[in-house]
Amino acid sequence: MHAMQLDELAPIESAPLRWIERPDPEPGPGEVRVKVRCCAVCRTDLHVIEGDLPRHTLPIIPGHQIVGVVDWLGDGCTRVKVGQRVGVAWLRHTCGVCDFCRRGAENLCSNAGFTGYHADGGYAEFAVVPEDFAYKIPNVFDDAQATPLLCAGIIGYRALRRCNLPPGGRLALYGFGSSAHLVLQIAQHRGCEVYVVSRTPARQHLARELGATWAGSDAHDLPLRMHSAILFAPAGRLVPPALEQLEPGGTLVLAGIHTSNVPELEYEKHLFYERDLRSVTANTRQDGRDLLAEAATIPLRSEVTTYPLREANRALQDLKADTIAGTGVLVV
Repeated sequence: MHAMQLDELAPIESAPLRWIERPDPEPGPGEVRVKVRCCAVCRTDLHVIEGDLPRHTLPIIPGHQIVGVVDWLGDGCTRVKVGQRVGVAWLRHTCGVCDFCRRGAENLCSNAGFTGYHADGGYAEFAVVPEDFAYKIPNVFDDAQATPLLCAGIIGYRALRRCNLPPGGRLALYGFGSSAHLVLQIAQHRGCEVYVVSRTPARQHLARELGATWAGSDAHDLPLRMHSAILFAPAGRLVPPALEQLEPGGTLVLAGIHTSNVPELEYEKHLFYERDLRSVTANTRQDGRDLLAEAATIPLRSEVTTYPLREANRALQDLKADTIAGTGVLVV
């Protein structure tokens, strides 16, 4: 198969992903092989490639928002079938026996494994995944539209769950990339108002086009205080102003896997009046199933920009430069 492989950590500007050819992977017991059709690019891929996350498996094929068709079942597979369209997400393995796994918090399992980080991902013609971590993709979405749901959608969905947004409440989104443009639609479908803070005029325009109540570049310009907020931008400096703009009892959720340092907070100004500051770590499989079901009901509209697989470096460079509207998707 052909793939884009990372041999050594490096800035994406240096185009560190290399076009390679290697033998097609074979599924082990309990695994399925997926013939990849599309794989979305994600800021987490950038964090892996540039070394923001702890160095792990190298060389590695990145990519964890995969849509394709099952073409080979490993021994013992019974849940999926050859020819079935499935998705593969970031979480690809948990131990199943620790306290976290047993209580439904498998996203906190200390023995978890992740696609495109611990094992090869979807910047390739084929990918292998345990069948228990493959998701059925609703027919309402085409391949490219479905890919952002598998990380941007799932993580945004978990962040929305954790931000305690009341019915009909006001939600602020800081940063308006892949996750935020999906969360906006879910929150609106639930009858809530969404306010978007983005430094990019084109992102502000997209937010308004999708129905945001307000969009601007500065949190201090928000016309009202928020009941809940989600910080998608990997910028810790935005935490204090986001907390300031919360109503008493409001919740701010940090949705990124990596962010810059958070400045010192003032208790009275930022946290008093029972304001909560929470984080999101990966997702559970149930998050994924619930998101896909609700997304199909709405249905969510995914804004995508497609690139050939061989141009993965360019897609990630565009992602880093914030020039992609919605989500960049590699087409295999």
